[in-house]
Formats: sequence, structure tokens, C-alpha cells
Amino acid sequence: MTRTIRKAVFPAAGMGTRFLPATKATPKEMLPLVDKPLIQYGVEEAVAAGCTEIIIVTGRGKTTMEDHFDRSPELEASLAKRGKQKLLDCVVEVTKLAKITYVRQPEALGLGHAVLMAKELVGNEPFAVILPDDIVDAEVPCMKQMVGAFQKTGSSILGSEIVQGDAIQNYGCLACTPDADDPRLCTVHDMVEKPKPSEAPSQNAIIGRYILTPAIFEKLEQLTPGAGGELQLTDGIKALLATEKVYGFTYEGKRHDAGDKLGFLKATVEFALKRNELGPQFREWLKQLPL
Repeated sequence: MTRTIRKAVFPAAGMGTRFLPATKATPKEMLPLVDKPLIQYGVEEAVAAGCTEIIIVTGRGKTTMEDHFDRSPELEASLAKRGKQKLLDCVVEVTKLAKITYVRQPEALGLGHAVLMAKELVGNEPFAVILPDDIVDAEVPCMKQMVGAFQKTGSSILGSEIVQGDAIQNYGCLACTPDADDPRLCTVHDMVEKPKPSEAPSQNAIIGRYILTPAIFEKLEQLTPGAGGELQLTDGIKALLATEKVYGFTYEGKRHDAGDKLGFLKATVEFALKRNELGPQFREWLKQLPL
């Protein structure tokens, strides 16, 4: 099996209920983090990791994502006429990031079902999965770090971070054994969804980054749907453990849960402060607030 990761799947068919009413007509993935939509950060991360094909799993009311990555002749002509070259370059660059294809998920039937929808487009090769509302700020992009781990192991890789204290109860948790040769890797034996802190097998939480072998599709197809008819990706990966090795990988960087209101606000502030044209003035304004 090739150890090159060419394709990345973006599950983006959810309704974004945590951000209602803003997401009633605007996809959550299109909410702007400073001046780029959430999904663009993920696509840029995938491209930086070597992916050349992006597969976005969409649903009803999500066509603005397609428009965002498509050409806009009227806008481009207007910017060119007004001499706005920097902005013109910016909007054209978005259209050239990668080959982007779309597949519709008729019903939101779980993360596993969303990944399964991409089966025909992925084919028989390993692929990345990126959840757009998990934003990872890292010097070396998170998925690029994970691709390096995959090239070393040839096995499925689950992005992981160490979560301290009771917070582990908010995550999927890995039952795993640290790798003797690489402290950032651990061999996964099982996964527990949102365990009680006293029962958590480790402090290794699963985040929204995966590299999966194509065998995952067969496992997902064999699953019995759970509550609401949903197929869970974690159940498919558990089934994969019976036939293949799976590793957890502790990435370097800071993750923001931008699918949560507070997490989105924190990410906005931190990303704005890092911008050369915004940071200094924004920092001074923040200092003046009566906190």
C-alpha cells in the first residue's frame, strides 16, 4: 500500500446547531476566523501536508462552500478594474489550492456515514480526514506531522492531545501503549467515548484529525447503525483494530474547538493578535477593556 496521502476528506454536512441562528442559512464551516472561513484553514493544512485532492462531504444549504472555492469572474474583474491587486491575488489563490470535489450526504447519519460517502472518490488508498471546526495552530501543520508518522508506520493514525484532569470526559479517549521508539506515538488497543474521569484508560484524547487506510470503508459498511441510524467513525476504527494496527499521535501545536462559541471566540482573538496588520492595534484595544 502506498504511503503517500493524496486525498483529504472533509465531513461538512452537519447543521451547526451550536451556532444558531447564524448557521440557519450560512454553513458553520463558512464562519470567518478573522477573514478566512473555517474550512479554508483545514484545506490549506491538507495541501501543506501534500494532499492534492480535497473531498468535501456536503448537505443541503451548503453550496456557499462550493462558491467559495470556485472562480468568481465578476468579483475578479471588479477588483482588477479598481486596482485591488492584493485582494485579487487572495481570491484567485483560493481557487487554486487543490482539486476539490463534492459529494452530498442526504441525511446527517454520523461521522462514519459521512466518511463512507467518500468511498468511491477515495478509492483503494489511504486518506486523511479533517474536521473543519477543529483548528490547529502549529508551526508544522498538524496533518503534515501526521503524514510523517504514517510514512513511518504504514498504519492508520489518530490525532491526539493530552488532556488534563476531568476534561477527558468530553472526548473520545484512547486505551493505548506508548511506543518505545517515538514518544509521540502510541499503539491503540481500544477507544472509549467520553469516559468518566475515574475510568479513563489514559489522558490521550482524540481530535478531529485522522489518517485512515481504505480498509475502514469495509468496516463502516459492516456496522450496525446505532441510535438515530448513525454510523460512528470510532466504531469503525474499533473494528479495524481486529485486523490492523492503529496508532495515536500527539501532535505539536494548539487546537481550537471552533465549533464551540467560546472556542471560536478564543481562536478569533488569538489569530487576530498574530496578524501583523491587526495585532498591535487589536492588542492595545484589548488592554483598554474593563475586564
